Amino acid sequence: MLHKVAERENQNALARADYTYRQSVTLQEINDLGKVTGEYHTLTDVTFSPTRGRYEQQIGEPVNTLTRLKLTPEDFTDIRNINPLLLTTAQVSLYEGQYKGEQVMDGYKCFLEYIRPRQILAGQRFFEGMLWVRESDFSVVRSEGQSVPQIETTKSQNLTPHFTTIRQLVDNKWFFPTETYADDTLFFRDWPQRVRVIIRYSDYRKFGAESTVTFGEPQTPPPPPPVKK
Repeated sequence: MLHKVAERENQNALARADYTYRQSVTLQEINDLGKVTGEYHTLTDVTFSPTRGRYEQQIGEPVNTLTRLKLTPEDFTDIRNINPLLLTTAQVSLYEGQYKGEQVMDGYKCFLEYIRPRQILAGQRFFEGMLWVRESDFSVVRSEGQSVPQIETTKSQNLTPHFTTIRQLVDNKWFFPTETYADDTLFFRDWPQRVRVIIRYSDYRKFGAESTVTFGEPQTPPPPPPVKK
């Protein structure tokens, strides 16, 4: 089934390359009392082009008041590629899948497919977790899991949160990511740190045309997933 998912995801990825969208990223440090003690926030307009690939235009300056966490290159790779993962045919051979049954999710009858990397390759980031795949056309409507690997050496730790990514119908045809969220405690050697992450992908517009995001029946999100560094 994973190859059928990848074929549909490939169509999804090619379609998404014809759209612009706005991405907001917020990462918050939270103390034992549940109060935000530091925050990273950035706003970016994203486009794709045949010659330049992905192009990002930052809106304003990033806000960074984090005091205990430091964002790493792996974090930014996760934000760009793993949180909104589209499992295309170019990537599917790197993963193995396991069928986990059926479930209605966000109003759609879905297969559940658990995926993980076949092997961890040096310098590469992967997704491990669950995909909710619409039975009617193998579209992924939701994913929940974690970026891997966790990086731990004698000198440093780079831990990743558990997250959920929700997709919605755009132009009544494509399931594009609209929100990634996480709320997790990362257990560093020196201290545990609760982190909240919210990434929103909005204002999808096809080049030269207006586009609309179609929302299904209101859903109650599962408990916030685990978070990062």
